[in-house]
Amino acid sequence: MSQPSDKALVPFVSVDNMMRLVHHIGIEQVLIDLATYVEDDFRRWELFDKTPRVASHSEVGVIELMPTSDGEAYGFKYVNGHPKNTSEGLQTVTAFGLLANVYTGYPVLLTEMTILTALRTAATSAMAAKYLAPKGSDTMAMIGNGAQSEFQSLAMKAILGLKTVRLYDKDPAATAKCAANLAGTGLNVVSCATPQEAIEGAQILTTCTADKQYATILSDNMVGAGVHINAIGGDCPGKTELAKGILERSDVFVEFPPQTRVEGEIQQMDEDFAVTELWQVISGQTEGRKDPRQITLFDSVGFAIEDFSALRYIRDKVSETPFKEDLDMLADPDDPRDLFGMLQRAKA
Repeated sequence: MSQPSDKALVPFVSVDNMMRLVHHIGIEQVLIDLATYVEDDFRRWELFDKTPRVASHSEVGVIELMPTSDGEAYGFKYVNGHPKNTSEGLQTVTAFGLLANVYTGYPVLLTEMTILTALRTAATSAMAAKYLAPKGSDTMAMIGNGAQSEFQSLAMKAILGLKTVRLYDKDPAATAKCAANLAGTGLNVVSCATPQEAIEGAQILTTCTADKQYATILSDNMVGAGVHINAIGGDCPGKTELAKGILERSDVFVEFPPQTRVEGEIQQMDEDFAVTELWQVISGQTEGRKDPRQITLFDSVGFAIEDFSALRYIRDKVSETPFKEDLDMLADPDDPRDLFGMLQRAKA
């Protein structure tokens, strides 16, 4: 049987190669680079197709497709969210993504995105905090010490200059895991027994819990003036982390309102609850943090443009490296009209 032509091959980045690429570049440098790519795409937000993710919900989780295009490239991510998975030895979130050429429709990259999503989520959080957090913020409370916690902490260190992270999780083993993983990174890591203890002295409050339910991780009386809240746990209908009173006192920034109003913290609020789109801050159309006593809240649910940015980054970084393999993924008959003949010749 003849070998596939170059037109049949699509570069594929496996989990192993993604890990090798990240260590080749350096984790903190990858986070800085990803934040730059996301920021650049937010500045050209109006060029993109925008639609809420296509979600299929079940009693145990959600499976989603997240598509977008800037007119030249098209990207999508497949991602699930199943909080019960960890009790069965499985990841809560898994993902893969594809980038394609709009002119031909041909894929140009297929990649794992479980690790990449964790990296881009953290990079986006830190990018937002650059605009919204109090100046000189050096301490973060990390409430929820699961799979995202180390990435969030390192992104804030690399992009904001974070010095101290105060950890809390209802499962002490998760906190111990996170503290061990962050040892030697240059961060001062403090393990805390309660959420109240974790937020003491913190200018940035990050919540990242996984239960698919309305929850109150931060109650209204826990949040004082002059902080930035990075709420990344709420990402589907029926799942929130913050008391409604916190939202009423905060200036809320979102990615894409039609999606966030369904999935984010603001699903608790009326449809006309005022929010600011983050891209407008980044493009200079409106202000982010206006005064030191303001409470800013990034109601982050994750949006397809961020994944598009991450796919662009991997395409650019992996092209001249050994950290990919070619998949025989596209049929390429000698005569584009004779696909059946190609199939028949394969009998031999």
